[in-house]
Amino acid sequence: MTEKLYYKDSHMREFEAVVTGCEKDRKGYRVILDRTAFFPEGGGQCADTGELEILTGRGSETDVSAEEKRMVQVLDVQEADGSIYHVTDAPISQGTAVKGILDWTARFSNMQQHSGEHILSGLVHRTFGYDNVGFHLGREIVTMDFNGSFTEEELKDIETRANEAVFSNLKIQTDFPDREALRSMEYRSKIELEGEVRIVTIPGIDVCACCAPHVDRTGEIGLIKIVDAQNYKGGTRITIQCGIRALTDYRKKQDNIRAISVALSARQDETALAVEKVKAETADLKVCLARAQGELIRYKAEAVACTEGSICLFEEGLDAKAMRELVNLLVPKTKILAAVFSGSTKDGFRYILGSQTMDMRNASKALNQAFSGRGGGSAAMAQGTVFGEKEKIKEYIDEI
Repeated sequence: MTEKLYYKDSHMREFEAVVTGCEKDRKGYRVILDRTAFFPEGGGQCADTGELEILTGRGSETDVSAEEKRMVQVLDVQEADGSIYHVTDAPISQGTAVKGILDWTARFSNMQQHSGEHILSGLVHRTFGYDNVGFHLGREIVTMDFNGSFTEEELKDIETRANEAVFSNLKIQTDFPDREALRSMEYRSKIELEGEVRIVTIPGIDVCACCAPHVDRTGEIGLIKIVDAQNYKGGTRITIQCGIRALTDYRKKQDNIRAISVALSARQDETALAVEKVKAETADLKVCLARAQGELIRYKAEAVACTEGSICLFEEGLDAKAMRELVNLLVPKTKILAAVFSGSTKDGFRYILGSQTMDMRNASKALNQAFSGRGGGSAAMAQGTVFGEKEKIKEYIDEI
């Protein structure tokens, strides 16, 4: 059994231990220690990472020389059958004394996120009676799945109350009650628990079974921010950021708002209105452009003479709709087929083929084979993309 130091002191950053086992693993090596402050993945929280510094060799009772000391990277931590094994990038012999050094920035961030999740889940359960039926604390995002829905105002209210709990700097309590005491307690738990149960209590907010380390007081969380909420499996999936992650998220969004503000020459608190104005102006311009493009297409079609052969045009600046309209106007002018291309030799040419006499499915297939293209369509019209030189493509169409 590995002694779990993170239960005694969740803020322990370094510790000393002895290697009790080491074996090869597909990800590296599994190193088991007699005691550890590294938290193994569990309870929805990702594992700690860090380093193991070798202090002594097997059978040695004195520190090794400075030249012999080396650092082994802890890549992952898992628990199985009461033992906690550390996945490392190098082996360590049984009996070796080591110093464990946690990646404290990541660990403290995880504790901020997890304690923040307990506050939100506890408030949601007390207010709406919803259960947290899914929780994931990754290295970048935190999601919670609730079996109920919320209005926007309800989410804002829960977020406000959650931060009031943070500002109150409440003491977070952890206990291992016996079975008799546990039976009389009301606490949140997503699964039926066996063996020793650890209860995490945030006074007046939440009582929940949890195996993960938490901050000592709610003030250490700093801030709880709901950044997204969406319908998920008949309930709601909420994404949050807490503490340093919330600050990082705010900075990114502030940088974006500042850039938009400069680009649109608008005050930062009026960027949404400025964007709506630009969208309306863009919509009007699209209508004008479509009208002008339609007139241009008609002029181009009128300028093409009727022919017994094929018609092949290369046009820039036409979207797929305009290309189809031009082909439709050209088809009555040819006894074979009309082809319109747009693009470049480097990036490829988009094409649309049309005819009143030929099956365009076969024509498109042959064109694709000749110029490494892809696409298809109906007997009357086909579209796709081909790659080749403009002159050779035109020569191919003219020969049909």
